[in-house]
Amino acid sequence: MRSLSPLMALAASALAAQPLELPEAIRQAWSRQAGLQAGEALVDKARLEAAALRDLRLPVLAASAGLQRTDEPMMAFGTKLNQARIAQADFLPGSLNHPDPMTGLGASLSLTQPLYAGGRITAARRAGEALARAEAASQSRRRQEVAYAVTRAYFGTRVAEQGLRWAEDTLRQARETEAFTAARAEQGLMLRSEADRARAFRAQAEAGVAEARQRLASSRSALSLLVGGLSGDRPLTTPLSDPAERLEQPASRGDLEASRLQVEAARAGTAAARGSLKPELGLSASLGTARYSWNAGGSWSTVSLGARWSFQVSDLRKASAARAAERAAELGLKWQEAQASRDVEEARRALESARARQAAALEALAASESVRAVRLARHREGLLPLVEVLDAEAGLSGARTLLLDSQLGLRLGQAALDLALGTPVEGVKE
Repeated sequence: MRSLSPLMALAASALAAQPLELPEAIRQAWSRQAGLQAGEALVDKARLEAAALRDLRLPVLAASAGLQRTDEPMMAFGTKLNQARIAQADFLPGSLNHPDPMTGLGASLSLTQPLYAGGRITAARRAGEALARAEAASQSRRRQEVAYAVTRAYFGTRVAEQGLRWAEDTLRQARETEAFTAARAEQGLMLRSEADRARAFRAQAEAGVAEARQRLASSRSALSLLVGGLSGDRPLTTPLSDPAERLEQPASRGDLEASRLQVEAARAGTAAARGSLKPELGLSASLGTARYSWNAGGSWSTVSLGARWSFQVSDLRKASAARAAERAAELGLKWQEAQASRDVEEARRALESARARQAAALEALAASESVRAVRLARHREGLLPLVEVLDAEAGLSGARTLLLDSQLGLRLGQAALDLALGTPVEGVKE
């Protein structure tokens, strides 16, 4: 086992060095996330339940066997009759009233085939099939929601990485400014307060780096959790830049499809409840034997065709309740469709807003970088006070933050639109 440790460490190191693209991260989440695996188990359960409801139309086979000993007069006489060994003496009053204990071994086999059950069997089959398809559609929707969550975590990590790089750049610049102002203050060419202000700015920059590192670690942790713990420190290579616009293709959202199928199942449930008010028709066949020894006894067979009808006031209530459940499912679908339509509108508005914010952020960033370079140079020449440099640094930090937020909003806006439309998030298909 010890010899395997270096190999395992080498394999882990090789895996950590491999880049992780967003489509791979999404597929890893689909295959390894415990929440989705639980959803798959629910889909299997619904399919098996649907198969069980389909099998209600099949005949019912029942078998029984047993050993009996009794001296109860009627049972004793019946046992002897079933064993086909009634004799003339068995009709004597003494034998009938006070029989000897009878021991018998019996067995029976029966087959019952339902022919008509008021439509309940067919309705139950339809309901089961609709619910199984609804669970599969819900699982498809859950997979896309996980894909959206992975996209958020993935690009949130990319933003945190860039934020850390920019925080480190600010810290580097702050340290250079602190060293410059400290040297000038020592020479008497600058007020001591200016050096103190530069030192305070450097301390704030260090705090910003620590915070950026914490955000990056949290983002990495969230991504690792979503993809099943396999992301580690693998480099992320899918760019955060503006995604290519995709044509909006008509698609069916899994949650809406599930709701439509639940309406179908509720309608079948109403039909089944109404079927309980109708008569039933069935065919039954049975074989039986009663033995008083292994090679002696009686046998018989029975075939019957019969109808049965029963009525309970509670059945009427159950039919009304089923109709109410159907109505609730229909109204729930209507509400969900309205919400889905609004989701699409909101996603489009957010996407347009993110594009406008990104354009403004790019312009602000370019201007802020220029201002910082000019003010820093003029400060080094003694032509501008330190406050002007610090103001430029603050403006640049704000522009950088705005750009990252807008880029993240743009990327997630496209993913949110995919989710709202029911198209594959980031184009990753199941």
